[in-house]
Amino acid sequence: MASNSHSLQEPWLLEHGNLKGLSKEMRHGRTAHNMSSSSLRKKSDLTLVSKLRCGLLRNLLANLQEVILGTKLSVLFPAIPLAIVAQCYGFGRPWIFALSLLGLTPLAERVSFLTEQIAYFTGPTVGGLLNATCGNATELIIAIFALSQHKIAVVKYSLLGSILSNLLLVLGTSLFCGGIANLGQEQKYDRKQADVNTMLLLLGLLCHMLPLLFGIAGASASLTAVPTLELSRASSLVMLVAYIAYIFFQLVTHRQLFEAPEESQDGDEVEETPVIGFWSGIAWLVGMTAVIALLSEYVVGTIEDASDSWGLSVSFISIILLPIVGNAAEHAGAIIFAFKNKLDISLGVALGSATQISMFVVPLCVIVSWIIGIKMDLNFNLLETGTLALSIIATAFTLQDGTSHYLKGLSLLLCYIVIGACFFVSKTPLNQGNVVNLGVNAAPGVLTA
Repeated sequence: MASNSHSLQEPWLLEHGNLKGLSKEMRHGRTAHNMSSSSLRKKSDLTLVSKLRCGLLRNLLANLQEVILGTKLSVLFPAIPLAIVAQCYGFGRPWIFALSLLGLTPLAERVSFLTEQIAYFTGPTVGGLLNATCGNATELIIAIFALSQHKIAVVKYSLLGSILSNLLLVLGTSLFCGGIANLGQEQKYDRKQADVNTMLLLLGLLCHMLPLLFGIAGASASLTAVPTLELSRASSLVMLVAYIAYIFFQLVTHRQLFEAPEESQDGDEVEETPVIGFWSGIAWLVGMTAVIALLSEYVVGTIEDASDSWGLSVSFISIILLPIVGNAAEHAGAIIFAFKNKLDISLGVALGSATQISMFVVPLCVIVSWIIGIKMDLNFNLLETGTLALSIIATAFTLQDGTSHYLKGLSLLLCYIVIGACFFVSKTPLNQGNVVNLGVNAAPGVLTA
């Protein structure tokens, strides 16, 4: 049995012999995002692969089996080549959009898997930092491609939708399903982590509201455009500093607040080992990121055609559909752990992801647009900022007492349905380039000339 176990581990052992990541500290450093993604993974049977005599071929096939077939979402991988073929042969652009979205779903989960594999060799701190920067890689890459095409409205809509879906849809579904599945017992969670994330979300909301209020209070939109842009860039720098402090708080000084509880059966601790090597993990992570970038370019380039073909506004597609499909793996993991009455993990996924988008991805996009000469500010306009504010306030009130039941989850879900209906009936046009914004009801993100 021992020899068989050694043969199954041989592919990555040949590549990287030290077992730095197998310490107890590493296992206890797993975040809620790691635990959530792991719920969608499945064990690979490497018996046939281990019988191959060629070590290089054995290593390659083992990695392919672990990375491509090691997830329950592997059935969606064919959507990636189909999207590429559809793009190359000029198929309907709505089809390219839909296939690209489906292809992004397993890729987002695999990025989380690869960062965890790399963390086995780098240690919990570096692994946590890698997860903190790559946890929402899909949203960040889509935003950067949209910025490069001057589609600032798509950037703001998609990032706003990610925050709303995590706070209302994911958290609401988790609390509702967890409450239904555990009717006979009271569900409790640690409020400390929720309080930290809520505080940062409120700080991000303040940075969004000030440019909006500054523009509304001004006598003329043309006079407040430049000061609003400067205020947004200064606020973005403040938000990034706050996020860096949050990472230091999470990984160094108060790591125990963010560590996900370990699953064990009958009191026996499960020994976990990496399944691919360090350099293989790096290579796969780079490759996955490149494919995400390609599909993100397809999504951004075809979103308007999908909107026209399906009769849906760009705001609805960006705020509702993009986040749901792009983060489906992470969302499913949070709901699964809520069924198991592990609300700390579910809250860590929903609130942690919302905080990362609000305090890292959004200000980073403002800074990147500043660098490349595009005028993007933090003014998401009245309707969008209002929905963000009400969502954060509703979430804060829901999590204030440290206990949960299904009615709290249902309330958050109903809030999300109302917001979705609002953007569904909204037919706000998508402005591009440097189109003039004449008021607070225009599409967000385009500054006044």
